[in-house]
Amino acid sequence: MLTLAEADALFARRRDAWLREDHDAYLACWAEDMTFGSPVHTVPIRGREAYARLIRASAQTVRPLRFAVDHLAVRDDVVLAEWEIEAEHRASGARLQWRGMSVAKYRDGLIVWWREYWNPSALGLPA
Repeated sequence: MLTLAEADALFARRRDAWLREDHDAYLACWAEDMTFGSPVHTVPIRGREAYARLIRASAQTVRPLRFAVDHLAVRDDVVLAEWEIEAEHRASGARLQWRGMSVAKYRDGLIVWWREYWNPSALGLPA
């Protein structure tokens, strides 16, 4: 069972690695058998290697600017978070900003599964 302080530290480790663009440290936050789902990944991505391909491709497109966590809650080994992210499109310099929520299960300090909920139209994507 995670404490709020432990959950905050685990979430911060992931967030900080993303902001530093330290892909190895970011991916080290995830279990090998992890799954990831989002509004644009309705079929979950399974396995850290598959997720690594997504992260590296995304990093070529956008540069992280800000990742603010507004609320964090814990129940057993599941962490709920409300957040706001800002990134810059590398080619155009356009700023992207979106608010969302996530739910994640942790095991031994690693993310086992993560689901995000946000509005794709906030990024100009079809809803």
